[in-house]
Amino acid sequence: MRTLDLKRTWDAALGDIQLQMTRATFDTWMKGTELAGLEDGVFVISTPSPYAVEWLANRLHRTIKQTLERHVGRSVALQFVVRSPHQSRSDDPPVRPVSVPPLTAERDTRLAAPPGDDPAGPPGNGHAMPARNEHLAADDAVSHPLQARYTFDTFIVGPSNRLAHAAALAVAERPAIAYNPLFIYGGVGLGKTHLLHAIAHEAFGKSLRPVYVSSERFTNDFIADIRSQNTEAFRARYRNVDVLLIDDIQFLAGKESTQEEFFHTFNSLHAANKQIVISSDRPPKAIMLLEDRLRSRFEGGLVCDIAPPDLETRIAILHAKAETQPLPVSPAVIELIAHRVQSNIRELEGALIRVVAHAQFGGQPLTLELAERVLREILDRPEGVELDTVLREVAHFYNVGVEDLRGPSRRKAIAYARQVAMYLSREETDASLAQVGEALGGRDHSTVLYGFEKMKESVEGDDQLRRELLAIRERLYQTRE
Repeated sequence: MRTLDLKRTWDAALGDIQLQMTRATFDTWMKGTELAGLEDGVFVISTPSPYAVEWLANRLHRTIKQTLERHVGRSVALQFVVRSPHQSRSDDPPVRPVSVPPLTAERDTRLAAPPGDDPAGPPGNGHAMPARNEHLAADDAVSHPLQARYTFDTFIVGPSNRLAHAAALAVAERPAIAYNPLFIYGGVGLGKTHLLHAIAHEAFGKSLRPVYVSSERFTNDFIADIRSQNTEAFRARYRNVDVLLIDDIQFLAGKESTQEEFFHTFNSLHAANKQIVISSDRPPKAIMLLEDRLRSRFEGGLVCDIAPPDLETRIAILHAKAETQPLPVSPAVIELIAHRVQSNIRELEGALIRVVAHAQFGGQPLTLELAERVLREILDRPEGVELDTVLREVAHFYNVGVEDLRGPSRRKAIAYARQVAMYLSREETDASLAQVGEALGGRDHSTVLYGFEKMKESVEGDDQLRRELLAIRERLYQTRE
């Protein structure tokens, strides 16, 4: 087995193993492991600690062995070794996933530009639609074109998306066997569509028939075929497939007839052992006006989320994106952008492109000062966010009273919400430390500074905290509007 295949197999296996144990156990014993090699039929697993070798061999051997056997399709033997300090750890965040082969010339013959695109245009720009297999009818073509650059090779893996990536990779390698359905949820611009496109690319590589569509396209197709009294064509298009990938399923909420049709489509594919992959901006239980029978089917497979990326992952994403830019980007500029843009990958990449464009078209060197100036234009906080508004929205989000934030209570939930209020007050308003302290019941400026610094440090390593801050910020901006 090649080195690339070893890394790919271990990445998928780790995602599977993570589901079989507590997070603390996984982080302590499995997170630092690598599949170092395959020698005489024995899988060699390396770890940085001699104690970990003993623990893996005595406590987790059976779990690892059974999981690997499921992924390689045969019986395996294991050997655990201590990794040399000079060896790299491919699973430490951030990592570039090693997965499918890049789009070679042979594989590119299955890609054709959709109508209106220039096939002679530069690679990676616009859309690319894989051509249908010979046995596919015209109606079986992918409804939405696939981005050629959205593959597993170009997906940057970090702690916030590791499980979703591993699950998507497992589904791509073993459709309808690993996890069916696979439900991936997360905020805007975090990589859900990238993973769905990557699965579709892999399905084409296996001569399968994938269909990738948004829920809006699914709905529009259904309505159009009802009007033309041609519902059988609709069912043939969506049920005679091997992999169905539906993006933004939350938009089916409240559309009873479309939900009814999707319910039967889901059942038909699932009964035929075909893979279903769904994405949403929220988990199934949080999609209002979704029929319970659909919700239960979505929750019957694997549900995994993608959180906003941490600092190390943002830096890795920017380094990868910087390689495609017309000007060299220094590590200092990359780190500045990574620190300033925390919301999602789309905005992160957009900030880099804008900084590079200012330097390129302005005929200026791409310096830290230029990047700082451009980022100020992009990210300067909106005017008009008041301290009282921040306190009110934080209190509402954490289900406590504003007076609780101002009061003396040191209960954990209130103290935590109070420190979030300190952080957001400094980030989203022009208030000084003293003004924030006064608004929070006359607290000393040093107390506010401590709370701000604590939250600032925590936000880079806490996926849940980043989600909470983004949700509160959205409410702050909506309140202004």
